[in-house]
Amino acid sequence: MSAVPLSAGSVAANDDGTFASAADSICITPHEFFLPGLGTAGRTGVLLVHGLTGTPNEMRLLARGLNRAGFSVYAVQLAGHCGAMEDLLGTRWQDWYASVEAGAERLAPRVDRLVVAGLSMGAVLSLALAEERPELVDGVTALSVIFRYDGWSMPFYTRLGGVLLPILRALGIGRHRVFMEQPPYGIKDEALRRQVVGRMHAGDSAAAGLPGNPWWSIIEMNALSRRVLSRLSAVRVPCLVVHAREDDVATVENARAIVRGVRRAPVELVLLDDSYHMVTVDRQRRTVIRRTVAFVRGIAGEPDLQDTAA
Repeated sequence: MSAVPLSAGSVAANDDGTFASAADSICITPHEFFLPGLGTAGRTGVLLVHGLTGTPNEMRLLARGLNRAGFSVYAVQLAGHCGAMEDLLGTRWQDWYASVEAGAERLAPRVDRLVVAGLSMGAVLSLALAEERPELVDGVTALSVIFRYDGWSMPFYTRLGGVLLPILRALGIGRHRVFMEQPPYGIKDEALRRQVVGRMHAGDSAAAGLPGNPWWSIIEMNALSRRVLSRLSAVRVPCLVVHAREDDVATVENARAIVRGVRRAPVELVLLDDSYHMVTVDRQRRTVIRRTVAFVRGIAGEPDLQDTAA
């Protein structure tokens, strides 16, 4: 890849000869955002991928930390997200993956190298991109990766979803049924939890995501997870894996599956002691930002000199 990175005030020409801002020329929905990089660091792009029922907003603090380090950052919106439950139900995992792949293809011409970083299901999609399009990806950051809903706050029936839910869908049962999220909602910080849950239950899906996971969307995520797990040996780029020891949604075994499965590239595992599932916003978000910035600097060949934590 080769390109001249856009600076914060740069513009791009439209087909009709008018000009659009850098963000306008890459973002395809109002909820996505693009932060152009500066200098040599700006020649490295980071594609951020949110989780199931989540939004690009959950990646914003990480995006700012990466951008302060000079990197170009693009937070993509997954198909069917940031809207109503019916919008999500109209999509399958292939649509979510297509959003990530298309986002990488829009970012790649602007940079020399690209790191993809995802949260929760976004981490699974990030690994999928490295498996399917190795020519696009130079590194993967997997934050709170979830292959299975096996965390301590998950009701027992979520662990049976991989067996029961496909049967129910085949029978036409449960299209509008939802696994409602349970306390602590992936957030250990109580004050922050109250804010996020308030927005979520107020119906602000663009800011805080949906309050539950539709059964049929869980089926799609399980199918995606099985595919990615079976092909981890195809990942040939360095990986940073960050996971909370007390993750309430997905146990540390999900992270260790990457360590075991990626055998042809280095994998760094970082375990957090004071966070739950939403590590990009929870108590140790500064550690997440710092470690991610250091990882991307390593991919970019940049010295790790600055503290860019929010």
